[in-house]
Amino acid sequence: MHGSPHIVSDVMTHTVAGIGSGAAFKEIVRMMHDWKVSALPVLEGEGRVVGVVSEADLLAKEEFRDSDPDRYTQLARLADLAKAGAVTAGELMTSPAVTVRADATLAEAARTMAHARVKRLPVVDELGMLEGIVSRGDLLKVFLRGDDEIAEEVRREVVSYLFPAPDSAVRLTVREGVVRLGGRVRDTSLVPVAARLIRAVEGVVDVEFDLTGRSTGSAGAPSGHGESVVPSS
Repeated sequence: MHGSPHIVSDVMTHTVAGIGSGAAFKEIVRMMHDWKVSALPVLEGEGRVVGVVSEADLLAKEEFRDSDPDRYTQLARLADLAKAGAVTAGELMTSPAVTVRADATLAEAARTMAHARVKRLPVVDELGMLEGIVSRGDLLKVFLRGDDEIAEEVRREVVSYLFPAPDSAVRLTVREGVVRLGGRVRDTSLVPVAARLIRAVEGVVDVEFDLTGRSTGSAGAPSGHGESVVPSS
């Protein structure tokens, strides 16, 4: 029923810097500074992504620069200590890289970021070749969508299907991404369905309801008695 959702290729940065696995430590730092990024994909061959090196990977060298960690720290932080002694991207990088395809939905990309606890994802094709980068900020662009545009989609693709006139009379408003439905509906059992569908509309922040449902008699005709339905958001 809904139109096609935005996908990663709609919001990603197409021009992106990458480095080879043999890139030296200071070269990595300079590239991050020049490109104003906090992580870089590490590439092999014609551009296949094999890992990612981030500021966190680089900071281990500064953290342990003038320290002499005790035995417990050495055992507990073997990976960090190894990176503190690393001098190339191949030694510093996190591998394999967590990536996403350009045709993934923004929701899929957001879940991947959350599970991997990363701030950005290299975007790759079916061969693992770098196509771009997508960040948390890119995924949040859908919330820049205007209230009028959201209202039109909710009205067209949810309200008109679930609560068609004249059996229902629904008032729809959207303010700062919060959708509110009020009025009268014939079948209140569809309200949870409406809530789920509306939340799936890109740019929606929350959904609120203040609906009155008409109960029916044994023959299925309206009885004239109303029931207030105000589900929690």
